[in-house]
Order: sequence, then C-alpha cells, then structure tokens
Amino acid sequence: MSRIKEAFKNGKAFIPFITCGDPDLETTIKIVRAAQENGADLIELGIPFSDPTAEGPVIQAANLRALTGGVTTDKIFDMVRELRKDVTVPMVFMTYANVVFSYGADKFLSTCREIGMDGLILPDVPFEEKAEFDAVCRKYDQDLVSLIAPTSENRIAMIAKEARGFIYIVSSLGVTGVRSEITTDIGAMARLVKENSSVPCAVGFGISRPEQAKKMAGLSDGAIVGSAIIKIIEKYGRDAAPYVGEYIKSMKDAMRSDAASEEAVCTAE
Repeated sequence: MSRIKEAFKNGKAFIPFITCGDPDLETTIKIVRAAQENGADLIELGIPFSDPTAEGPVIQAANLRALTGGVTTDKIFDMVRELRKDVTVPMVFMTYANVVFSYGADKFLSTCREIGMDGLILPDVPFEEKAEFDAVCRKYDQDLVSLIAPTSENRIAMIAKEARGFIYIVSSLGVTGVRSEITTDIGAMARLVKENSSVPCAVGFGISRPEQAKKMAGLSDGAIVGSAIIKIIEKYGRDAAPYVGEYIKSMKDAMRSDAASEEAVCTAE
C-alpha cells in the first residue's frame, strides 16, 4: 500500500510545501521537524530549479536563494537521510523534469526509495507525457502524483483513473501564490475525481488562511500550502521554524474543527 494514503487516514490532510535550502538546509531540517510536530500529515519538499515555470514570485525567489546558497540534489538527499531518523510522515519531492533528467531518472528514483521518500510531483510533465517517469517511479515504489487543473475538464476522469498516491487539484489558473479568494468550482472537480478513483485528492495553489484551508479541505481530502509558508521563511530566515510550526498548527486546527462539525452533523442525522 502507498504510504501516502496514511496521510489521509485520520481525517483531512494538511500538506505544507517547503523549498529545500531556503535559507539553508539546516533551517529546512528544523522547519520539517516543526511541521511534523504541529500536525503536517504529508510534506512536500521542493528541489530548487533555475526555471520553475509553475511557481509565482514568492517560490521563485526561494528557489533562487537556495541555489545561490549552493544547494544541490545530493545535498538534499543527505538532508532527507538525516530527517528520516525522526520524521515519520510521508514526504514527496516537488521539482521539474529537467532536475530528474540531469541527475538520471533511474539513479534519482532509486535514491528516493533508499532515503525513504514516498513520491514525486513534476508540475511541468503533462499527463500524456508521464509514462516514462511513471515506469521508473513504479520500479522504485514511488508514487508519481497527478495534477488536475481547472482546464483539465474532460481529462479529469482519465487522469483520476490512473492516479497513485494522491491527486493534486490545482485550485486556480496561473502560477502558485497567495490569493484573496478561490473562485474555481473545486467541489465539482473533486466529485469527478471521487467518481473515478479511490485515491485521495488535496487542493493547492492560493491557500493561505485558515478559513481557506477549512473550506478547501471540506471540498476534498486535504489542503496544500506553499507560498504563505515560504513568506514566513523569507521574513524570519534561520529563525523561521517555530513561526512555520505555529502557522501550520493554526491551519490544521481550522481543518480539524471542520471535520468535527461534519461529524456532529452526521451524528445528528
């Protein structure tokens, strides 16, 4: 069984995104530990890339800071080895096809298994071109996470049927970043996923406030937050871990209160 499913077994999952090496890898280690301690159910680790096409200015700047600081894929692998001594929640890498290609896909994925990673998200690889990566991921027990966007429409069912790990529902058109409101019909997208797959789905892009996390988790199986966390790291630098932990706790608490109220309604009925 995919370990990623464990992230969703106790209610709605909160999934933070953290850029590895921003501001340095020692700080990333502290932030990941703080994330687990404060209720993160699954953690997305971003491997920096010089041209992160899906990212908005906040995460682009984090990529640049990390790369300028000398972060490499091998150093990130070593960091995960250190984290896996005490971090037990599922973790997936989020990066770009070029990073995996240049490292060597077989070597990259075999190392992912060896260090205890659970999956991979490649936002620049469309569904129709995923076969090559998917085969290597399966070989090394890594889930290649599928993304579904508002533009996927008639492809949602097809993508959902083949999905593994979890399905990343992209809430808005454009790049990552904080949004004041999310206008996409997430409920309709999630329902279509559920009709075609037993794999859990979580919503990302644009979520920054507890009430947004609560709403999106209410429509799906979880919420993914990146830019809002990266902003905290940008503000506090090497001292960011407790602030990120506090933020994650507030988001997770909001999602728990939603789950509790849903349970109460079901009991009343």
